[in-house]
Amino acid sequence: MISVDALSMEFNATPLFQDVSFVINRKDRIALVGKNGAGKSTLLKILAGEQHPTTGSVGLPRDCTVGYLPQVMRLADTRTVRQEAETAFAHIHELKAHLADLEQEMVRRTDYDTDSYRELIDRFARENDRFTLMGGDNYQGELERTLQGLGFRRSDFDRPTSEFSGGWRMRVELAKILLMKPDVLLLDEPTNHLDIESIQWLEQFLATRANAVVLVSHDRAFLNNVTTRTIEISCGRIYDYRVKYDDFVRLRQERREQQLRAWENQQRQIEDTEAFIERFRYKATKAVQVQSRIKQLEKLERVEVDEEDTAALRLKFTCSSRSGNYPVICEDVGKRYGDHTVFDHVDLTIGRGEKVAFVGRNGEGKSTLVKCIMGQISDYTGRLTLGHNVQTGYFAQNQAQLLDERLTVFDTIDRVATGDVRLRIRDILGAFMFGGEASDKPVRVLSGGERTRLAMIQLLLQPVNFLILDEPTNHLDMRSKDVLKEAIASFEGTVILVSHDRDFLDGLVTKVYEFGGGRVREHIGGIYDFLRAKNAEDAQGSLDTLFREDKAKAPAKPAAPEPPAKGVQDWQAQKELNRKIKKLEKQVADCEASVEETDAAIALLEQQMSTPEGAADASLYERHARLKRQQDETMELWERASEELDMLKNMK
Repeated sequence: MISVDALSMEFNATPLFQDVSFVINRKDRIALVGKNGAGKSTLLKILAGEQHPTTGSVGLPRDCTVGYLPQVMRLADTRTVRQEAETAFAHIHELKAHLADLEQEMVRRTDYDTDSYRELIDRFARENDRFTLMGGDNYQGELERTLQGLGFRRSDFDRPTSEFSGGWRMRVELAKILLMKPDVLLLDEPTNHLDIESIQWLEQFLATRANAVVLVSHDRAFLNNVTTRTIEISCGRIYDYRVKYDDFVRLRQERREQQLRAWENQQRQIEDTEAFIERFRYKATKAVQVQSRIKQLEKLERVEVDEEDTAALRLKFTCSSRSGNYPVICEDVGKRYGDHTVFDHVDLTIGRGEKVAFVGRNGEGKSTLVKCIMGQISDYTGRLTLGHNVQTGYFAQNQAQLLDERLTVFDTIDRVATGDVRLRIRDILGAFMFGGEASDKPVRVLSGGERTRLAMIQLLLQPVNFLILDEPTNHLDMRSKDVLKEAIASFEGTVILVSHDRDFLDGLVTKVYEFGGGRVREHIGGIYDFLRAKNAEDAQGSLDTLFREDKAKAPAKPAAPEPPAKGVQDWQAQKELNRKIKKLEKQVADCEASVEETDAAIALLEQQMSTPEGAADASLYERHARLKRQQDETMELWERASEELDMLKNMK
């Protein structure tokens, strides 16, 4: 679908990447990875046609459509959420208006027997078939499902987008791009503004309903659940593997180890050959052998070892002093804005040394409670107590954007450093990959990941024993996130993490606080323990509904003389659960078979419609539209059945 040929990109005569070639095929799911500043976002912009390469070319078929979601974009706030999302269907509205004009013309004219009137009727029929084929009659349902999947409630649909934060407005833009159904989706950090539930919905959408996808993301779990191919940009070159990210990391390491062994063996062979040449160079009896060895060396194809980027972040949070046993105690804490209750009756106690996560949908109060703890919000109800000798370090969600863009990297740190630290600023910056000339860069030219690292240095220079980090991994690359995770794990103080990155939280936190519905619920265990418990809870609710429906349908039975024993009850419940699972497994398999058959039928029809005879056959358009509707309905049924099946299996 897209062919990239010998692409090179330079900034101020410094090469970003060189001689990059690859092809994006239909249904490809590509993870574009590499460290911050490697050129991932630049490559996406080139693929989207928003930036021109220094050399090389990008080839797209004439009818290929591309949807591009950048990390940062300018948003218009003149419509409601629904109206903004409906702009994805502008082509349908235009066609609908055209059909209305044709219909008015047919009503106005009276020359029914003329060739021009018959041509008008034929034109209306063709355009109406095209309107049906585009889904002009049922796009509203798809629009609402997409907005709800990305976290919007129905009550949000008619609210102006200006009432929402930048993260929520980015969700509207993402919804618009998904609804356009482009041939190629280019998404740059799409999960940065999504909560865990929305991320899981997007994973399923991209894996099952999208065409070709190219993703830039530092969410390892998201990449592994969506992509099947990984392209890494490293040291100006690309490495292309047709596997998901975790398998790529393993195969990449194995390949480099094999290259190193082959290189070492070749070096020994070269040394032995050179030693033989040097030893017998001046002996006439060995002249033939010496010349033969010299020619062997000249013809030898040297083994190359892939370059490895050894630049690494060195990060360590030092606990300043010992705090009291309980750094934070909330007793019946509540916060309201007018008539809106953000949360109420919050009771939580965080012990010294604990590492906990705040999770939940955006807007449910995670950052609000953090601001209450920080003292930035004081008009809450209830009692919030900070423990003895608590020294807090706070990394806000927008901390990287709060940096003064007029300063250089060095000046930014020089303004917050005190005492002997000021003598070691260059060393500290070097440890954060701002060594050499990079320390003199203006903040305004830094990438999102570089700004995050710089803001993290500011936090490190503060003496703290209690860290509150609100979305600290946004814009950080994989290795930087791993280093940050290790630094937090080894920190001896207390940590609150507000994050939606499952892989980052896994193995790091021992308690999860879930925000939702105005309440804060405590879950003991890690993030995946919480997700399994939540899925089981949702499945139990679904199962209870199914049991109630079955009970309502079943004929009334005489009451048993006495209730069965608990073991019998458990056995009966398990039996019923197994029955439901088998029923859903069959439904999922039937849906998958139906989708395959429908795909084949649609492909055959589209082949026929591409011929001159087929283009004039209205019946083909009707059958195509009918099959597309059938396919959409089957996919929706498959999604619901798959979700319910996963939840029921987690209960076993």
